[in-house]
Amino acid sequence: MIRTVSIVPTILTDNKQDYRAQAERINTFTRRVQIDVTDGVFAQPPTLDVTNVWWPKNWQADLHLMAAKPSESIDTILKLNPSLCILHAEASEDLLPIFESLKKAGIKTGVALLPPTFPGNVKHYIDAVDHVLIFASQLGTQGAPADLMQMEKIPLIRNMKPEVEIGWDGGANMTNIRALAHADLDVINVGSAISKSPNPAQAFQELVAEIDKNGVVL
Repeated sequence: MIRTVSIVPTILTDNKQDYRAQAERINTFTRRVQIDVTDGVFAQPPTLDVTNVWWPKNWQADLHLMAAKPSESIDTILKLNPSLCILHAEASEDLLPIFESLKKAGIKTGVALLPPTFPGNVKHYIDAVDHVLIFASQLGTQGAPADLMQMEKIPLIRNMKPEVEIGWDGGANMTNIRALAHADLDVINVGSAISKSPNPAQAFQELVAEIDKNGVVL
């Protein structure tokens, strides 16, 4: 038996008009969405600044901040009030005080792990958060292939903190979505397989249907 898995579309862009267009399309078929923001330093290329992102009030918005110094954006994040804010374990500052500030504001916390990061080395972050995001592709882009070897981190994280929500980000599409869904994940974030489809709503529904199929997954 597999866990209930959520397919979560992502938005990543440096253009305000494109951002609005993506948001309006996504709003027709789902309410949980991940907003990807880069600072142009920790991750290239730069996207819209966190001060320029927004979302409909009916969304469950996950803000994924790919930034070297996320503390510089804390005031903006608190005003935006996302459901979940995901910061990178590899950031250049201590994340624990930031997580504490977010929790006090009622915002769930998440930590993202780049491919080279071993979960055991950031246990103090994993112990502190509600969500762990396994990043398995290239930062700041959509459409790059998935590094499926990153699935090996899932049982390590699950053994460390069984109740934590575990997400996947990077390269998810129709060719691997079933394998990912059967790997004890809770969330699979999907970028280009939805955003670059001629019919994003249909692509989303096909991905959801695919993870519900039984049978051979690998």
